[in-house]
Amino acid sequence: MHEPATEIAPPLAAEASSAAPRRDALVRLTPLGWQGGLALILGLLAASFVLLGYFVVYWRNADMDFMVVYNALVLNDGKPQSFFDHPAYLTILSVKLWFQLMHGLGLLDADRLSAIPPAANVGAFDAAMTSAVRAGRVVAWLTASIFVLVFGLLMRRLTRDWRVALLATFAFAFSGGVAMQLRALRSEMVAACLVLFAFMILIAAARRARSWRPLALAIAAALCVLGLENKVQVILLIAALPLLVLPFGSSAAASRQFWRKPAAWLATGLAAVIAVALVMAAKPLITTGLDPAVIAASRLRPLIASTFGLYQIAILIWIVLGMVAFAALWRVSVAETVASLFAVTAGAAFGLLALMLQYNPANVVAVINPVEKMLVFAGPPPEAGGSALALLKLGSTYLFNVLERYSFVLVTSPRPAVFLIWLVVPGIIYAWRRGERQVALQCGLLMLTAVGIDTLSVRRGLKMEYFILTDPLIVLAGALLIDRLTDLRFRKWAYIIGVALIVVHVGISQAEPIKQVLKRSGPESICEWNRFYLPLLPMPWCKEPPIVR
Repeated sequence: MHEPATEIAPPLAAEASSAAPRRDALVRLTPLGWQGGLALILGLLAASFVLLGYFVVYWRNADMDFMVVYNALVLNDGKPQSFFDHPAYLTILSVKLWFQLMHGLGLLDADRLSAIPPAANVGAFDAAMTSAVRAGRVVAWLTASIFVLVFGLLMRRLTRDWRVALLATFAFAFSGGVAMQLRALRSEMVAACLVLFAFMILIAAARRARSWRPLALAIAAALCVLGLENKVQVILLIAALPLLVLPFGSSAAASRQFWRKPAAWLATGLAAVIAVALVMAAKPLITTGLDPAVIAASRLRPLIASTFGLYQIAILIWIVLGMVAFAALWRVSVAETVASLFAVTAGAAFGLLALMLQYNPANVVAVINPVEKMLVFAGPPPEAGGSALALLKLGSTYLFNVLERYSFVLVTSPRPAVFLIWLVVPGIIYAWRRGERQVALQCGLLMLTAVGIDTLSVRRGLKMEYFILTDPLIVLAGALLIDRLTDLRFRKWAYIIGVALIVVHVGISQAEPIKQVLKRSGPESICEWNRFYLPLLPMPWCKEPPIVR
C-alpha cells in the first residue's frame, strides 16, 4: 500500500506536470491549504451551531436532550442514573462534568436537580432548563468539532495527498449524521466515532508494520469498548471490523525483525501479564453483566437457547479468527500475533473499566449484552412470525427501502452521503476493471457494511441520527478511491462535480436544522416517556404524575 504524504505523491506529481495546474480539480477545490481548510470547516460548523441550534427552544429536541440533561442533573445531586437504554454512558458523564465546570465558573446556576425550580413555577423552570439544555448543546458541538478534527488528522495519515484528506473531512463534517449530532445530545456520535477511529487506526496498523503495532491494536480495542458503552448499536460495526481490515494489508505489513527474534516472546509475555491483570480487574463487571438477577432487573431476554453470553463468545472467536487470518495473509509472525491477541484483550478490559467511573449495574448489563438491549426496542415485528422465510422477506423489504433511499429519487433523504454513493459504486467498478482490485475490494466491503447496517436500522426507521453509523464508511470509501485513482482528478468534469458535491453537502445537511428553527408547534409530545425516564422532573405541560421505578 501507500505511504501517507503531505505533498502529491511522485507518480501524481509527474501526471500533474504534464497538465495545466488549474485542471487539477483537487487543487482548485482546496485553495486555503490544509490548516486553512480545517479552520474553515470548524468555523462553518460553529456558525451552523449558533444560528441553527444553540438558541432553539429547549424542548424542541427533547429526545434525547432531556434524558441526558436530566441524568447529568441527577448525578450531580448524588442520585443514581436512571437511563440505561443506549446507555449513553459517556455522553451523560461528559455533560455531568461540564455542568460542574460551568457552575464553578459562574456560568450555570442550576447544575443539579435540586437547583431546578418546580414545574409549577413555569417561568423559572423554563429559564433553568433553557440554561441547562443550552449548556448541554455546547457539549454536543464541542464533541462534534473535536471528532471532525480527529477524523481529519487520521484521514491525512491514511491518504497520500492532504487534499483528499481535507475533502473527506469536509464530507464527514457536513454529513447528515454530524449535522444532527452537532446540535443535540445524542448518544450515536460518540459511539460511532470512537469505533470509526479504532477502524482507522487498524487500517494504518495493517498497511505498515511497526514494532509497537500491538499497542495500536490495544488502543483500537479500548475505543471500541468505549463506543459500545455509549451506544450498544455499534456492536454491528465492531463485529464487521475483523473482515473489513483484512484487505488493507500490504507487503509492508509483515512483522518487523524484532518480532522474529527470541526476545519478542519477552514482549509477548509482558503483554500477557498486562492482559491478565486488566481482565482480572474487569472480571467483576463481566460477572455482573451476566448475572441472571441483574439481567432480570433490566428486563432483557436471552438471544440464543435461553442463555446469556453465547453470542459474545462467538464474537470473540470471530475476532481471533480475523486476526489469525490477517497474520497468515500478510506474514505476521506468531509472536506478534499472540502479543496482539493479548493487547486486544488488555485494551478491551481497560475500556470496560471506564464503567467504574460512575458505576451502575444497569449500564454494565447493557454493555455486556448489547444485542439483547437492542432487541428491547428493535426486535422482529409481529408480522415476521418468527419463521426464517418471513424474516427473509422482511429483510428484503428493508433492503429495498435502503436502496430507495440511496437513489434519493424514489425516496428523498436529508443525507448528502447519498450523492457520494452515486460516485463510489461506479468508482469501485472502474477500479476493478483498471486492475486496482485491492482498493475495489476495500471499498466494496465498506459499502456492503454500510448497506447491511442501514438495512438493520430500517427497523427503527433509519432516522437521521443513525446516519453517523454508516456515513463515515461511505466517505472513507470515496476518499480511498480518489486517493488511488489519481487520474480522476484531471478529468474534464471533476471540478464541476466536486463543487456540486460541496454545495449539496452544505445545503442538504442544513435542511433539517433549518426546519427545526422554523417550527412553530408547541412543546414536544414527551409526557408518556417523561413519566418513566424523568420521574423527578415533570414538565409543566405534562399533567399525569411521574412513575417512579
